[in-house]
Amino acid sequence: MGSIGSARNGIGFEDKAPMSPRGLRQPLSSTTILFCSIVLLSEITAHAQRNVAPAERTRGSEQVVVGHVSSVDPVWRTNDFGDRLITSIVHVTVEETLKGTAPPSVDVEVEGGTIGSLTLRVSDLETFALGERAVFYLQHSRRGTLVPHLRGLGIQKIDQAGRIRGSNVTLDDVRREVRAAAGQ
Repeated sequence: MGSIGSARNGIGFEDKAPMSPRGLRQPLSSTTILFCSIVLLSEITAHAQRNVAPAERTRGSEQVVVGHVSSVDPVWRTNDFGDRLITSIVHVTVEETLKGTAPPSVDVEVEGGTIGSLTLRVSDLETFALGERAVFYLQHSRRGTLVPHLRGLGIQKIDQAGRIRGSNVTLDDVRREVRAAAGQ
């Protein structure tokens, strides 16, 4: 073996014997365990976020409405923290008010959207398409605009069967829970 600084290896480090197959497996095993742990933790977190009860979502909301998206207009906005972001103004035709008072339509600001060829996707917020129905748990931002309460937890999309997307919870179940939590 060469010594430190020898010309034999050309880089000034001591030559070492090649790693044994066991030596190679150990780092891969640790890496695999770390990767699997991260994936599992993110799945548990995502599952926990989706399973927050409507009553809990309702508590801090100023308004809870059921409605459908009549249009989505992406604009540049400065958020409450001073960041300039693409924000979608989601125009919601209100079908039903479950908490608070709401006009026949509301504009909800949701971070993310596309302006020209530039798209901003926000991992904890939904994107919207024309005609989609949802339960919107709303609060006012510091600037006075309506935003989803608890960010992504402030939106529960409704599928064609009248269930909360990705669950067995019906819109009627949500209505009951929201009204009970709102004291109505």
